[in-house]
Amino acid sequence: MALHLLKLCVGAESVEDQRDWMQRRLAMMAAAGQEPEQFHTTRMVPKRMAELLDGGSLYWVIKGNIQARQRLVDIRPFVDTDGISRCHLVLEPVLHETSWAPRRPFQGWRYLDPKDAPPDLGAPGSGDDELPPELKRELAGLGLL
Repeated sequence: MALHLLKLCVGAESVEDQRDWMQRRLAMMAAAGQEPEQFHTTRMVPKRMAELLDGGSLYWVIKGNIQARQRLVDIRPFVDTDGISRCHLVLEPVLHETSWAPRRPFQGWRYLDPKDAPPDLGAPGSGDDELPPELKRELAGLGLL
């Protein structure tokens, strides 16, 4: 059964901002002659890799709400030039918007049980009426989403 990860998306103001950043990074890699690949580097290596790679996703918390996810493709542990163990969370280069779910700030990443993961926008039972992003942010700020 799939297991997911939850991570703060530091620096992004919106899903659109995160999507633009991803596209710029992939374009820079291609321009540099590298294989374009979407990944996130983290210090801790997940112990439950098999469950995560069995259909799991990385859910992004943007401005205090889970707003998007990316499917996990691979998890690659490595040791950096300073001798510190790290890993690349290799992600599908597609950002799937989800129904918003509030989350308090935290450090690192957290496991996310599938039953607690918000549905993708437009998925049956998502309950999302395709509100404009500005209205969603305002309602979330008021604690109504």
